[in-house]
Amino acid sequence: MSTPDHQSPLPDASRPEAKDRIYRSPAGIAGGALLLFIAGWLGVDALVSGTGRTPWLALAALILVVPLVAAFTLRPAVYANEDRLRIRNPLRVIVLPWSKVASLRSSYSNEVVDTDGTKYQLWAVPVSLRARKKVAKHQGRAATGSRGVEGRMAGMGRPSPFDRGAVADAPTRSQTDQAMDDLRGLAEARAHEPQAQGEVTVRWAYEVIGPAIAGAVVLAILIATG
Repeated sequence: MSTPDHQSPLPDASRPEAKDRIYRSPAGIAGGALLLFIAGWLGVDALVSGTGRTPWLALAALILVVPLVAAFTLRPAVYANEDRLRIRNPLRVIVLPWSKVASLRSSYSNEVVDTDGTKYQLWAVPVSLRARKKVAKHQGRAATGSRGVEGRMAGMGRPSPFDRGAVADAPTRSQTDQAMDDLRGLAEARAHEPQAQGEVTVRWAYEVIGPAIAGAVVLAILIATG
């Protein structure tokens, strides 16, 4: 995808800021909250009732574990508006103007590929093979039920109230697949718009990496000197 004008457009101060669509993983958030609760419970118990080096080991472990658990479960999110796609992964934040999005792919993971061929995984939109199978199974049952009711009603000489609308009510895509379809639609519709031009930016999440490294160093020192 390219734009005819190689110069970046000047920002329009009068244009209201585009509202983000936010995509996150409910299962990831629930799992992260549970893990943080368990880690906090065990860690605080060790800090309060532990003896000798135990409280220090518990504190170092908490400093290491809590940021990483939060980063890989609670932190991931995908923000999309009319101008750009912003991906908040566990350790990086990637911002891609729609003009730089070459494709959005789904296989065993969902990922975006920029115009330079670099791939970025969408941690907040995980692929669920189980959800895909569930949707396919539901569609099959709806179609079978529709044919069965239509056959019985036809045999009685009456029109069937269970028509194609019933099959249309069955979900046709899993939640994450539908999210990818939405993002593809935005990419195709907005790629050539002046506001969707720019360069890809990548920022490391030092607010996660820093505490995790500090906790790992302290924990290693305590273990080594124990």
